[in-house]
Amino acid sequence: MKQALSEAEKGSSMGEVPVGAVLASPEGRIVAKAYNQPIALGDPTAHAEILAIRKAGLFFRNYRLNNTTLVVTLEPCLMCMGAAINARIARLVFGTVDPKAGAAVSLYNLAEDKRLNHRIEVVSGIMEGECRSLIQNFFRIRRRKPLPQVMVP
Repeated sequence: MKQALSEAEKGSSMGEVPVGAVLASPEGRIVAKAYNQPIALGDPTAHAEILAIRKAGLFFRNYRLNNTTLVVTLEPCLMCMGAAINARIARLVFGTVDPKAGAAVSLYNLAEDKRLNHRIEVVSGIMEGECRSLIQNFFRIRRRKPLPQVMVP
């Protein structure tokens, strides 16, 4: 989780919502790291989890990431949980819940949905305080800044 937090801090320094992710091999070796980049890449799918999953797929040269572990600072959204399920990730470890968009335990519980063809073991609350503080502080600061003025010709 420390590596995921480090990734989230990189994103925060670039003005991105501070979410970081790492993906570990079945042996526990980190094979991919990423942070949110939808603003920088102009891509609404550029969440930390998606970017880490893409990198891991390239690393393994396989679209199946069997027996791997995805570690994320914030509970994944529907899109990211869908990608994790499709990639056959075995385990999701996350720091803090996302009551507005979480799809692992908060709003939805896709990890254990028996209608889907794959289940993911979920471990939550790892370094929860640090993960929650990072994202809360980011939004606290963002709310204080005035929006840039747009000049209309």
